[in-house]
Amino acid sequence: MLELAEWLFLVVIVTQFILGNLGNCFLGLVNGSSWFTSKRISLSGFIITNLALSRIILLWLIFIDGVLRVFFSNMHGSGALIQVTDIFWTFVNHLSISFITCFGVLYCLKIANFSHPIFLWLKWRVSRVVVWMLLGALLLSCACTLSLINEFKLYFAFSGIDSAGNMTQYFRKKRREYDLIHVLGNLWNLPPLTVSLIAYFLLVFSLGRHTRQMQQNSINSTDTSTEAHRRAIRIILSFFLFFLLYFLSSLILSLGRFLPQHKMSVMIGEVITMLYLVGHSFILILGNKKLKQAFLAMFWCKSGHVQPGSIGHFSP
Repeated sequence: MLELAEWLFLVVIVTQFILGNLGNCFLGLVNGSSWFTSKRISLSGFIITNLALSRIILLWLIFIDGVLRVFFSNMHGSGALIQVTDIFWTFVNHLSISFITCFGVLYCLKIANFSHPIFLWLKWRVSRVVVWMLLGALLLSCACTLSLINEFKLYFAFSGIDSAGNMTQYFRKKRREYDLIHVLGNLWNLPPLTVSLIAYFLLVFSLGRHTRQMQQNSINSTDTSTEAHRRAIRIILSFFLFFLLYFLSSLILSLGRFLPQHKMSVMIGEVITMLYLVGHSFILILGNKKLKQAFLAMFWCKSGHVQPGSIGHFSP
């Protein structure tokens, strides 16, 4: 018999799962159809397409994990299942975070204006810089996934001791090491978080300087450049806030093993994680006029259907 908290958890994750797949499939199909039709795709469209695909995979992983946790708790704790889930989650999750970080850097280099030689060098080579960032993100995701090998060794070490009923000092030591590795695993999120923070502050500073220049010259501050700055800042700020929310959920999932109500803390962490995956996808849709119109047209069934590729891809 399921408890009330478990029923609420199932209702919430099913709702988030449906909304998340709807938003991310829309992003993937819009950019993918444009890619298929024109046989070419912009760098921003490539990032958004892969970001949507990675988030769909993450939504499925969390949904399956949540269902197993509620209905098949004994199966959920099996070693083989933990290995497969952790490997897929770790690799795809870090790729997803890296994609949105690269998208923020792309926004910053294309919109912000600075006269510093380093910034100008990066701005002139924006496509090459982002491509190298994507390659670095792939290597970082692989390194993070490979770091799970030692964690699995510790897991099976203390699992074997636990099944034998030998609660020794060695068991407690291995258990502490395993829990500590889980908590320290969140440090892999610091590089993309730091890069996103730098990109956000550069955009804010550039917008502030641009607005002051417009005011000094008695020019309307609603020109195209200012609007582009504001739109970029809203999108990156929304990502940054959602990313902080996601980082909080990761801490809850990691530190939950130290709490007496471990199952409840995990369910809360998974709900917050899915909120990040769903919320930011809709921010990307609503932040682009063409995508917003096409998305709303699906529900209102307006006359004149949007043809694949006619709304373009999402780009700064």
